[in-house]
Amino acid sequence: MARLNIAPTKSNLISMKEQLAVSTNGYELLEEKREILVRELMHLVEKVKLLEKDIDKAVAKAYPQLKKMLMLDGADQIERISHSIHYDFEMMEKNVTIGGMTFPSIDVEIPKQELFYSFEGTYSNTDETIASFFELLALLTQMASIRSIVWRLAEEVKKTQRRVNALDKMIIPQTVETKNYIESVLEERERENVFVLKALKKRNTNK
Repeated sequence: MARLNIAPTKSNLISMKEQLAVSTNGYELLEEKREILVRELMHLVEKVKLLEKDIDKAVAKAYPQLKKMLMLDGADQIERISHSIHYDFEMMEKNVTIGGMTFPSIDVEIPKQELFYSFEGTYSNTDETIASFFELLALLTQMASIRSIVWRLAEEVKKTQRRVNALDKMIIPQTVETKNYIESVLEERERENVFVLKALKKRNTNK
């Protein structure tokens, strides 16, 4: 690692020592932050995996029910039912705090299930199918919310890791090398000054 191109003076030595202390402290704080964010990210990834399993189960339940509903009610009847059903879904932006950091996310409010159609000409499977798709929709909105946080959190982990690497691999070694260089030059100058003083003292004694 190439040292900084600065003059080997006492003031620069003090500056390098201060910079090294700040960089070392910053590295420790960033490394701690990175570890916290990684733990939180792994926790969210596990939640995503569990949600994926729940979504797979919901899909495996809902679509066969829809197929059965098509067979019992017929496509025309289902189309009429679908035109009578209307829900308003409210999507909101929310902030989630993780590891001391705030991440924007989304939240979807699932409306309460209502009856928009007549019982006449329908089967119990119709209600069950609609309920199953409501359940699937709720899981999908949860997944969307968590995934948006996971993506942003992963980006923050990458950003923090780059800063940790910069301090560990470049800034701190460069500062240490510069500090050591200045110390060695100042020590050599001190030895030269002592030698010169001794030589002058010896010359004055011999006069």
